[in-house]
Amino acid sequence: MRIAYLECFSGMSGDMFMGALIDAGVPPRVLEETVAGLGVGARLEISRVVRSGISATKVDVWVDGEKDLPREEYWVREAAAEHSHPHDGNDHVHDHGHHHHHEHSLGSGIARAGAPAPHEHSHQHGRGLTEIREIIGKASISDPAKKTAIAIFEALGTAEAKIHATSIEKVHFHEVGAVDAMVDIVCAAVGAESLGVDEIVCSPLNVGGGMVKCAHGTFPVPAPATVELLKDALVYSSGVQAELVTPTGAAIVKILARRFDAFPEMKIEKSGYGAGTREFPEHPNVVRLTIGEAASMLASKTASETLTVLEANLDDLNPQVFGYVMDRLLEERALDVFGVPVQMKKNRPGMLLTVLCKPEDASKLMQLIFTETTTLGVRRHEEIRQTLARRWENVRTPWGEVRIKIASMNGTVTNYAPEYEDCRRIAAEHRVPLKTVMQEAARQYLEKH
Repeated sequence: MRIAYLECFSGMSGDMFMGALIDAGVPPRVLEETVAGLGVGARLEISRVVRSGISATKVDVWVDGEKDLPREEYWVREAAAEHSHPHDGNDHVHDHGHHHHHEHSLGSGIARAGAPAPHEHSHQHGRGLTEIREIIGKASISDPAKKTAIAIFEALGTAEAKIHATSIEKVHFHEVGAVDAMVDIVCAAVGAESLGVDEIVCSPLNVGGGMVKCAHGTFPVPAPATVELLKDALVYSSGVQAELVTPTGAAIVKILARRFDAFPEMKIEKSGYGAGTREFPEHPNVVRLTIGEAASMLASKTASETLTVLEANLDDLNPQVFGYVMDRLLEERALDVFGVPVQMKKNRPGMLLTVLCKPEDASKLMQLIFTETTTLGVRRHEEIRQTLARRWENVRTPWGEVRIKIASMNGTVTNYAPEYEDCRRIAAEHRVPLKTVMQEAARQYLEKH
């Protein structure tokens, strides 16, 4: 099993994670093309910096010619500007604290704040989750990456909604929904996918300490949204008086990390360091990402895992509904869904619906089957599945990048295949035969290796 270990000894933020992804081998153009495809007027600036003697990759987001700032620096600047140029009560830009920066209208928001960008919001109250989903949905990235990015935003919205006793759909994002934060989140989803790992494991997170300023006052570190997002995670404070884990960083970890643990046994292939903006005398302000093969997999030919199998016989369900149910089950994290024609009692034709899922998702998916189909009973049993190690690699064709899924056993490649959705999208966009795109992607992979 190919894994990535994320070490957050100096906290975690979106820009630090982007830097670590690039430093660990994700091609910069993958993230740059992702940002361009969002169509929000942002660009990335990628540079090499040194933090306490460690060379790392620094990623900055520029919007309207200005670079994003750490939250406390932003509010110092805003306070100075307000003191020098006071506004009257009719100036809507400062009414109720609703600046056109990156501060959440309801809560603590994240630690990064950039320049005002008038084009960012559809109205003065910021972006709602519906609009954010639409922007991400139109982006030129894979469907899994879209789902991951939306899940990160939904995690942020759920945390804020709980803190402020409201619904997630009523939460409007100022800081969290700003352009640089959207860039962080979508690039995190795309970059994590490009790593081609089966699992991301996260270290305990150093959350920092002290107080942090935001639009609605001063809050203790970690901020309320961060605390909510880091439930079930391992956290600590080294005593540094600064906000080290931002809500965006916490949401990325919550969605991407499979578990929290010490450095796992692994055969290291490569590592990368992503730099934060600030420098601390006590430690390097970086996050480290280490990629390798899990030790438990090195001596075994296949991985073993327990799956739950759900089955239901259906003989009175509209076929159109059957297709919808399959899509819904996959959206709710089923690993696989399929139907088999069967001849049932009284010689009626029907379908056998079969769902493969993680044991922890079985109850939710069973409820969905009862709700969406006409069945009166669902069979449930556990099965052992043996799997080969799998990873992703990107290849460049004349029409764009295609992911290659690679299966291996004991480090030896046993199979490879171009990702169908990437090839289908390219074929449709460029009016090229699908088989031509798939053949070219396979050829590029073989030439590369």
